Amino acid sequence: MNRLTKLSMLLLAALALNCEAAGKANAQDLIADLSSHRVDITTGFTGADLLLFGSVDDDGDIVVTVSGPRESITVRRKERVAGIWMNTRSMQFNSAPNFYAVAASRPLEEIAPLEVLERQQIGASHLRLRAAAGGKKLLPEDENTFRTALVRRKQAQGLYASEPGRVTIIAGKLFRTQVHFPANLATGTYTAVVYLIRGGRVVHAQTTPLLVEKVGVGAEVYTFAHEQSAIYGLVAILIAVAAGWLAAAVFRKV
Repeated sequence: MNRLTKLSMLLLAALALNCEAAGKANAQDLIADLSSHRVDITTGFTGADLLLFGSVDDDGDIVVTVSGPRESITVRRKERVAGIWMNTRSMQFNSAPNFYAVAASRPLEEIAPLEVLERQQIGASHLRLRAAAGGKKLLPEDENTFRTALVRRKQAQGLYASEPGRVTIIAGKLFRTQVHFPANLATGTYTAVVYLIRGGRVVHAQTTPLLVEKVGVGAEVYTFAHEQSAIYGLVAILIAVAAGWLAAAVFRKV
C-alpha cells in the first residue's frame, strides 16, 4: 500500500466521521477537498500526484475537472511550398488553459448528454477555446482544425488528458480520485471543479483553488531573470567567459 493510498483512506475516514457528526440537518449534496492546495516546483521537480476526495449525500455520478492557468497560445500550420515545409497559417487562442485533466465515475457519454458536457466544458474536446480577433479571417472548419491541433499538441506534452481518469465511489457516499501533474507544469492558479450529476443534469458543483509555485534556488533565479533581465544577461555572459577562460587554462597546463 503506497503513501497516497494510505492518505486517501485516512482522509476519507475523517470525512465520513465529520459528515456523520454534522447530522442530516446540515447535510450537503456534495463536499470535496484536495489533499493539498499547493504544489511546490523545486529544482528536481519530476511531477506530483494530489488526492481529491469527498462525499455525496445522494445518488449520482461524480465528474472532476482540473484546469489552469490561462494563457495565450499560437498554433501554426506547416505546408509544403516549393518543396520546403513552411509556416503558412496560424491562429492565436486567448485564455486557453495550460493544463486540463478530467476524471469521472463512469464514461462521460453515459453520465450526461453532449450539450451538458459542452456547457460545463467537461472533456478536452469540449473546451471553449476562443480564437483571438483580428488577423486573416478563417473559415469555421479551419478554426476547428486549429483547435483540434492545439488539443492534440497539449496531449502530446502530457498537459491535457487524453482519456478521463477514474473516480472511485465507496459505499455510494465517499469518492476519491488521483490527479497527476507532469514535470512541465506551469506556475499559477489552478481550479478543481467537482460536479454531482444526476439524471444527466448538474445538480451541484464545488470549486477548489490550487496554487503552483516555484520554490528554492530555482525560484530565486527565475524571479531574478524576469525582474532584472539585463543584469541577468550580463551575469550569464561573465560566467560563460570565466568558464571558458578556466577551461583554457586547465588545458594549457595539461
